[in-house]
This record gives sequence, C-alpha cells and structure tokens, in this order.
Amino acid sequence: ASGFTLIEVMVTVAIIAILAAIAIPNYSDYVLRGQLANATNILGGIRAQMEQYYQDNRTYAASGTFSPPCQSITAVAQFTLSCTISNNGNSYLMTATGSGPTAGFTYTVNEANVQQTTAARTGWNTSNTCWVTKRGQVC
Repeated sequence: ASGFTLIEVMVTVAIIAILAAIAIPNYSDYVLRGQLANATNILGGIRAQMEQYYQDNRTYAASGTFSPPCQSITAVAQFTLSCTISNNGNSYLMTATGSGPTAGFTYTVNEANVQQTTAARTGWNTSNTCWVTKRGQVC
C-alpha cells in the first residue's frame, strides 16, 4: 500500500524529459557563446596591438627584425587565426576560423575596425557590421 503508482512515475519521467529537451540545447548555446567570445576578445586585443605596432613602425608589415603581432599568433581557443597584410603595409585583415565545437564560424576585423561575421552555423546570422555571438542576433 506504499510506494508510487505507475502513473506518478510516468508523469515524473515526462516532466524530466520536457525539462531536458529545453535545458540541454540552451546550455549548449550558452557554452558556444562563451567560446565565440574568446575569439572576438582575441581579435580585439590583437587589433589594439596592431595599431600600436603601426604607430611605432608606420606600417603593418614586417619592419626590419620586427614582425606584426597578428602574424605571431596562429591558434587560440578553438579558433585558427590568420592575418593578411596588403596595400604596401597600410592595411590588414585578421581572420578567426572556428574548429572543433566552433566549426562553421568565421570572424574578421581590419585596420578600420570593420568587424564582420562572414560565416556562421545554420540558425545563426552573419553580418558585415559586427561580430555575431548569439543565436538570432542582428546588428
């Protein structure tokens, strides 16, 4: 006469299943957003170093034995970084390309601080004016 009925157990299992169906995707997006923020923070930091380098050398290109900061870092936090210097050392384009859990995302920034999301996963937006770090974000 003590214990749980089958109905009570099934209702409990159904409630747990519904909560898991909502919580797990939201948690996954939350973790992914944190990893995307790592890439945008690194791009912003290297951009500041590039501007300091330009003030010191009047070029973004290598100067003597000094190389630009954007060419010294190649990977960080599930992203591969690349840097292209063009226009006789007067412009650059830094690119962070996702790998592993961040695969499908690509962020860029240039000397004019134009931040772009050039590639994103399905359900995420791209942008020519900002770094998209949240599902559904528009700039």
